[in-house]
Amino acid sequence: MRYILRSVGSGNGNPLGGKARSLLRLRRAGFPVPDFFVLAPQAFRDSLTPAQHAAVESAPDAEALRSALADLAPGRPVRRELSAALLGFGRTEAVFAVRSSAPDEDGAEHSFAGQLKSFLGVRPPDIEQRIADVWRSNFTAAVCAYRAQQGLPWPPAAPAVIVQEMIAPDTAGVAFSSDPVTGDRSLAVIASNYGLATSVVSGEADSDLHHVDRSGRIVKRHIAVKTRADRFSAAAPEGVAPVTVAATQARRPALTDEQVRQVAEAARRIETLFGSPQDVEWAIAGGRLHLLQARPITALPASGGDENARQIWDNSNIVESYGGVTTPLTFSFARRAYEGVYRQFCRTLRVPGPVIEANDFIFGRMLGRIRGRVYYNLLNWYRLIALLPGYTFNRRFMEQMMGVKEHLAESTPTSPVRAPFRSRLRDALRLAASAAGLAGSYLRLRSNTAAFQRRIEAALAPRGSGLAGATPDQLIAAFRDLEQRLLTRWDAPLVNDFFTMIFSGVLGRLCERWGLNAAGPVHPALLCSGGRMVSTEPACRIVEMARLAAADDDLLRTLQQENTADLMRRLRRYPEFGLKLRAYLERFGERCTDELKLESATLQENPLPLLRVIAAMASSPAGKAGGRQGTGAESAAPGGDAAARVHAALSGRPLRRWAFSWVLKNARDRVRTRETLRYERTRVFGRVRTIFLELGRRFHQRGILQDPRDIFFLEVEEIFGFVQGYAAGTNLKGLVSLRRQEYDAYARQETPAERFETRGIVYHGNRFTGGNGRIGADALAGDLRKGIGCGPGIASGRARVVTDPAAAHIEPGEILVAERTDPGWVMVFPLASGLVVERGSLLSHSAIVAREMGLPTVVGLEGAAAWLQTGDPVRVDGSTGCVRKLRAHAAEDGHDLRN
Repeated sequence: MRYILRSVGSGNGNPLGGKARSLLRLRRAGFPVPDFFVLAPQAFRDSLTPAQHAAVESAPDAEALRSALADLAPGRPVRRELSAALLGFGRTEAVFAVRSSAPDEDGAEHSFAGQLKSFLGVRPPDIEQRIADVWRSNFTAAVCAYRAQQGLPWPPAAPAVIVQEMIAPDTAGVAFSSDPVTGDRSLAVIASNYGLATSVVSGEADSDLHHVDRSGRIVKRHIAVKTRADRFSAAAPEGVAPVTVAATQARRPALTDEQVRQVAEAARRIETLFGSPQDVEWAIAGGRLHLLQARPITALPASGGDENARQIWDNSNIVESYGGVTTPLTFSFARRAYEGVYRQFCRTLRVPGPVIEANDFIFGRMLGRIRGRVYYNLLNWYRLIALLPGYTFNRRFMEQMMGVKEHLAESTPTSPVRAPFRSRLRDALRLAASAAGLAGSYLRLRSNTAAFQRRIEAALAPRGSGLAGATPDQLIAAFRDLEQRLLTRWDAPLVNDFFTMIFSGVLGRLCERWGLNAAGPVHPALLCSGGRMVSTEPACRIVEMARLAAADDDLLRTLQQENTADLMRRLRRYPEFGLKLRAYLERFGERCTDELKLESATLQENPLPLLRVIAAMASSPAGKAGGRQGTGAESAAPGGDAAARVHAALSGRPLRRWAFSWVLKNARDRVRTRETLRYERTRVFGRVRTIFLELGRRFHQRGILQDPRDIFFLEVEEIFGFVQGYAAGTNLKGLVSLRRQEYDAYARQETPAERFETRGIVYHGNRFTGGNGRIGADALAGDLRKGIGCGPGIASGRARVVTDPAAAHIEPGEILVAERTDPGWVMVFPLASGLVVERGSLLSHSAIVAREMGLPTVVGLEGAAAWLQTGDPVRVDGSTGCVRKLRAHAAEDGHDLRN
């Protein structure tokens, strides 16, 4: 036949439109599609009179064209072929659907939904007229406007017309192979109602809704009260009329669960056939599924949506080390360091080598970078924990010890199944071996720590002419030497951190179990070491320099200058101060804000923030006293009261007293050692920063980079590969330019949630939002909030919300409020009378240092920087963790500070 293509034909070379091509592919692939034929567009052209031909080619507007086609009807040759095609169905009582299939319709970009006419329940004598009606609907004013909006040409090509045998369905509807609302590719969505699918497609009747995952599990269902269904009606203009659903059926599901799964499976198979998410119209008659049409989901929200590639991202702990947008160099170095360090951790706990190798993929993917910010890839941390001996006996304890907030069984479909007895016995033997190894590590911890520090001194010792005169190859060799000596042998810090968590946790449980918290928590105060700690040394040195400046008005005026170069030149006139400043910068110059981010400017590069703090302290009324500036503090002597309470509570119980003293001593020693080793980490990262800055200078000198600091926008292996001949690309200037644009875009974009999930391709279609990380307005409205009390004592003063301590102006005695802190913030602690931080825990660096300084501190107070505004009168109780907003007049006249 010239004009008719049957459903068994190929359709090759025919301009049939998207809808007809889809039906032909479905039929050839074996899907249950009701029989149909397609009337080719040539039938339209051969049915036109000469005047109508001219109108289609040159009608000035849609109205003129519609008028010219008012008496359009299929020509005689077309009618003959139509009659022959209808006879092929073999049933005189059959009814048909007559639908358009235009070239632009039902494509991946344009759906033309509702634009062209379709007719249902058409009897054979009426088919010719309905075909003409479909043709005419292609040239209406509405279609003209739609095409103009979509940038499509006018006039359009004539549509093909589908004539399909209809069934009288019991239930029908639409199926989406991916969730059209969220874009989740792991869920198929099935909408269903009694009768024809028109009531579902039009949205004029309520329908049932089922969400089905890839395993066939119905994860969500909504059963509507279905009061209306559409049925065939010869009297209705378009062959369909609404009927009332019987009351006994209205609240029942239109589909059985098995039918829901059958439809979902068919939709997914169609998606596989076409290679993209599909919108499928279906019907069930007599228990048999029929597929009526399929088209791409044109407005699907972008989403990874693959249940088998689910990831959980969390930055609750790592944000203290890598806050904000982080450059590619820092991230690639941190990822490399984590990979080596945690392999070493597994070896320390005697995880067998073959087990480590079999799970090699875990170690390189423990961190992720989302919109430029560093996150833990939490599922890989779960997998790491699952490798450790003893996991099958008490995984909950180990998850808590490692700081994992969401249990493995609740967060991933690949959680370990219950091990058989033989596996658990083998695990018990491994646990015993691991425990013996840990006991040995504990006994050797002091000597191992000393040996580790000697390795650091040897690795950081100056050699030859130093890094300033080194060639690029020599600089790379210096990095690899540092990596081999230290970064892959980070054993002492790992073991000490392990025992810090154990002894601190046991101390807290003993305080709880033995009733030592009856008069308030004592655990935080007891962790005060009472001795000088390296982390508090910067604050002590700043106080000493402030005392010198307070005693010399000329020196103080010099420190208040803003020109760094001029200021440093003038400071030569004050040798005692200059000596102390040089000693500070030599020892703590790398301890800056965001000190672990290689791109951070150190105090050695820019000492102005340090000098500004010294000047502020020296110019305050309490400056000459040389003490901490927290004039609002109501108690001091950190830990003294807590120790007295413990002594009284355990008097007469010598065994408990001995056990408690042993645990307390170990907890304090481990915390102190932890801070010492964190300082050593700062020194190591400082050397790494220097190596890459020198490489940046070499690249700049040779014209490879525009600026030496452009080196931070390259990854470690990109730099090394460029020098040593294994780079994938050599246009480093172009790469840096692209990365800088990305970096700036990340800084402008909304910050991702603290914790969120992604599915499938992480960087495509995931929103990086979560249910947590956004505190509600109700919580921000109160005057009393509670976090984690970390530094004993009570302080009252005005809040000062700070985002960058290097640029902040803090008045002595204010309450410092921050989203997060790191070691670089310690230089402003002496100015504050109290500290409130959104992030952190009892063992956070800021909590430890503030506790040693006797600074009342509360951490883990979610939304603190939004709840408190600069200038708000506030009272901080570092023992209970309570923070209270005060009435303004109370802060001014000094009354009502304790209520």
